[in-house]
Amino acid sequence: MVTLLYFASLRETLGLSTEKVELPMGTSSVSMLVAVLHARGGKWTQALAEGRPWRVAVNQQMADASTPVKAGDEVAFFPPVTGG
Repeated sequence: MVTLLYFASLRETLGLSTEKVELPMGTSSVSMLVAVLHARGGKWTQALAEGRPWRVAVNQQMADASTPVKAGDEVAFFPPVTGG
């Protein structure tokens, strides 16, 4: 299970700030996790769409699509500029 955190406009679009998600078998990177979230459809596909400006951190370290993700990790999604 991973803890997902959503900040600023992503939090507003998705309607939640945190959730715990069981990683499906074979999900081992940020890009695979994003694909799992996209599969939810609707606001998930919109919020994390390719080309939309968002960033990701794994365990409070800036990350990219190829960054490994494993059970117990904290994955944060946020827009490029976050305030207050």
